Amino acid sequence: MHKSLKLFSASLLAGLLAFTSGCGNDADTHSSGTLISISAQGEASQAPDIANISAGVVTEASESNAAMQANAVQMEKLMKAIKRAGIDDKDVQTSGINLMPRYEYQPNRAREITGYQAHNTVNITVRKLDELSNVIDALAAEGANQIHGPSFSIGEPEPLLAEARQKALKMAQARAESYADALGTKVLRIVSISEGSHGGMPRPMMRAEMSAAKDSASTPVAPGETSVSVNLELVFELAK
Repeated sequence: MHKSLKLFSASLLAGLLAFTSGCGNDADTHSSGTLISISAQGEASQAPDIANISAGVVTEASESNAAMQANAVQMEKLMKAIKRAGIDDKDVQTSGINLMPRYEYQPNRAREITGYQAHNTVNITVRKLDELSNVIDALAAEGANQIHGPSFSIGEPEPLLAEARQKALKMAQARAESYADALGTKVLRIVSISEGSHGGMPRPMMRAEMSAAKDSASTPVAPGETSVSVNLELVFELAK
C-alpha cells in the first residue's frame, strides 16, 4: 500500500511539473498575466476497517463502598470477556470511573441520599470488523449494561486522501481552463497550491445503547462507508 502511494505521489508531482513547464513560464519570473484563485474539494470513500465502541457497568447500592465493590466485581468479568474476544491490551482504555449519590426529593423537605450509583467505562478498538457483532454480544452477556457505538474509521487513510487530492486537483485545473476560455486567455502556470484540513466522515455511524441481550440473535452491524475530503486552494496565472 505504501509503495503504491509513493508511485502515485511521484506521478502526481511529475504531472504538476509537466503542466507548469509546459505552459512556458519560470516560477521565479515576474508575473505579467492575471492571477486567479481556485478552490476545489475532492472526496473519496471506502469501507472502514476499524470500529470503536465504549462499554461499561453501572451498579447501585445503599452504601457507596458496596456500589463500588459490586461494580469492581462485574467490571472484572467484563475485562475478562474483552480479553477472550481477542482484543489487545493496547486497544482497551478506561475512559471514566464515577460514583454518584441518588437522591429522593419530596415537597417541603430537604433532599435525602437513598443510595449510590457507580459507573466504570472502557473504550475498545476492534480491528477485525467481522468479529464486531460477537464482541458486542460477549460484552452484553458478561454484564455490560451500557454499550455505545460503534464509530467507524480507516486505519491507514493516506491512500484514500491521495485519491481525494487527485480529484480536487483535476477539478481545479478544469475550472482554471474554463475561466481561461471565457476570457480568451490560456492557463500559463500554477503559481501556488495549499491544502486545507480534511477528516473522516462515516456514512453511517451507528450509535446504540442496550441494557442487556434480549435473545441469542447476533447483534447486526452495518459499517457502511467512510469518506475523507481534501480542500485545495490553487493560484493559476492566465495570459494571452
